[in-house]
Amino acid sequence: MRNILTYFFFPIVIIFIITQLFIYSSLVSSDNDLHYTNFISKYAIFSINKPEYLDFAGEETPIYSNEIWEKYDKAILKNTYWQSNTLLYLKKSNKYFHIIEPILAKNNIPDDFKYLSLIESGFENVISPAGAAGFWQLLKGTARDYGLEVNSSIDERYNLEKSTQAACEYLRKSYDKFGSWTMAAAAYNMGQNGLMRAVNKQSTNNYYNLYLNQETRQYVFRILAVKEILENPLDFGFIYREKDLYSSKEYEIIEVDSTISDLYLFALNQGINYKILKEFNPWLLSSSLPDESRRKYQIKIPTMRDSLIFKEVAR
Repeated sequence: MRNILTYFFFPIVIIFIITQLFIYSSLVSSDNDLHYTNFISKYAIFSINKPEYLDFAGEETPIYSNEIWEKYDKAILKNTYWQSNTLLYLKKSNKYFHIIEPILAKNNIPDDFKYLSLIESGFENVISPAGAAGFWQLLKGTARDYGLEVNSSIDERYNLEKSTQAACEYLRKSYDKFGSWTMAAAAYNMGQNGLMRAVNKQSTNNYYNLYLNQETRQYVFRILAVKEILENPLDFGFIYREKDLYSSKEYEIIEVDSTISDLYLFALNQGINYKILKEFNPWLLSSSLPDESRRKYQIKIPTMRDSLIFKEVAR
């Protein structure tokens, strides 16, 4: 009798176990599929299509070369997937490009150089470890060579209009020296003398043929990547509304040709506060504006003052 029961029930038990395993496996598989689908929809990371043609300032980039493609791919992947940083680039460019573009055009500097200023500073008034400052990251000596005032009270590297003009003059001199806008960009990063030494030692005047320091080797590709994304943001997944972009505030100019001993009081007399005065004129470094050389300074004062000043807290 026991043999008969064993004969009939053992296969049933085996079938039951196999069925349960199959059901469990299906559930796990279904759960994994759901997880994968959700993951892909939220965290999809795509490689970048290789462009057929690429240029900087009208000069062709040899993107057909695998070496050049890898450098460009590195730069564009970093800027595509460092989304917060690149989205800030998009927002800030709306605020500052319209100031930079006409100055470049007036000096016959290609429009692509506005992206150079953006990668240099991210449109932040930062100071580099080497002491370069402002949106164009000019060194003190270079700034003074091109007519900017830099001292303990005034630093015109933080004056966007004047620093852009100085950068234009430097870029023009570099172009005249090397005969190439791509090389002018490289010279902006490593200096004209350093680049000229590399040209003479390596007997080539082509940026893409030169062996340079790591930062300069990647420098032009960083510009190219930011240019491509900002000119085609939807192609790289950047979605925004016009109202999301930053905008500049309207201002009027007050010309000053004498010392202002107290900028706190000067600001109050203009219907603003010191914070707003500094926001519109970051080149003012101290609480006074000495004018020993009797130069004329242009101070920006916002026209919509009331919207910028918040209610005082009772003490």
